[in-house]
Amino acid sequence: METRPLGQSTLQVTPICLGTMTFGEQVSEADAFSIMDRALERGVTFWDTAEMYAVPARQATYGATEAIIGRWLAARPGAREQIVLASKVAGPSRGMPWIREGKGMTAADIMASCEGSLRRLGVDVIDLYQIHWPERHVPAFGTLYYDPAKEVAQTPMQAQLETLAKLVEQGKIRHIGLSNETPYGVHEFVRLAEQYGLPRVASVQNPYCLINRSWENAMDETCHRLDVGLLAYSPLGVGLLTGKYDQSGITGPDAPKGTRLSYPSVQKQRWGRPEALEAARRYNQLAREHGLTPTQMALAFCYRSWRVASTIIGVTSLSHLDEAVDAWNVQLPGELMEQFDALRWQYRDPGQ
Repeated sequence: METRPLGQSTLQVTPICLGTMTFGEQVSEADAFSIMDRALERGVTFWDTAEMYAVPARQATYGATEAIIGRWLAARPGAREQIVLASKVAGPSRGMPWIREGKGMTAADIMASCEGSLRRLGVDVIDLYQIHWPERHVPAFGTLYYDPAKEVAQTPMQAQLETLAKLVEQGKIRHIGLSNETPYGVHEFVRLAEQYGLPRVASVQNPYCLINRSWENAMDETCHRLDVGLLAYSPLGVGLLTGKYDQSGITGPDAPKGTRLSYPSVQKQRWGRPEALEAARRYNQLAREHGLTPTQMALAFCYRSWRVASTIIGVTSLSHLDEAVDAWNVQLPGELMEQFDALRWQYRDPGQ
């Protein structure tokens, strides 16, 4: 598979990225090993994980995904050199005291999280180390509006960058990225990096799919002008855009056991909104009318967008992985893109 530069970093990444957050929850270790083997075989050499995984997040599975990847790497001599490995430091606790108790991201917090990830992964360096969500208050994970009254920021962005710079200097990480960010956050991180000679953000990992195109409301211009790559997560809207929930009347509580939508924590989020399910069904029907599977169409939407540096696919089986990689060859006609815009005008972004 081809590779492309990630922002202004030295990293060359594949346009499809293996997301691993289900490893250790929905996906057993044995199945995760098979998925990683197949991903490497098919040329998908950009992999993403995080300290808080597996998801849905809970204390019992904190760090489980990184540990599974670490055991896979230990059993595959030479595999580490073939992979661009990304992980994330969790932001301030969002009801997850097992990660950290405080509301900030101190230097000690970031250092300890990085050391923990390195230990679980069994590697000396992480290629792309990302801030999983901002330390400051932002509208994210289904929250639509910024509220100054909720601001509880304790660690300035410059201090966060200075800590990440130390990790770069120590050879523990190569490049940095952000996740669940806003235009202000990207601009400020880049400004501070350029002003003080600190590591420059290479990428932002935000949701982007047919039922959440909020990236196109300013983030696309911001990152294009600043040369920061989008790592699109949830391209299938946690499965809503695969067609698996299209049965008439199905809601989150009715979702098949073991699917993402069957988890109460997911049902309470943006993807569990009735409007998101309704919009997804309309897009899925559109795919069928054009002779495509819903998955093919939804992934091709991300794969073919100039906005996307790499699309993160979270799979739970080999068949899912193969379908996602095969969709790379799907081309979307211009009239279909126009229909996407018409549906977006009607439904807007219910998965935002």
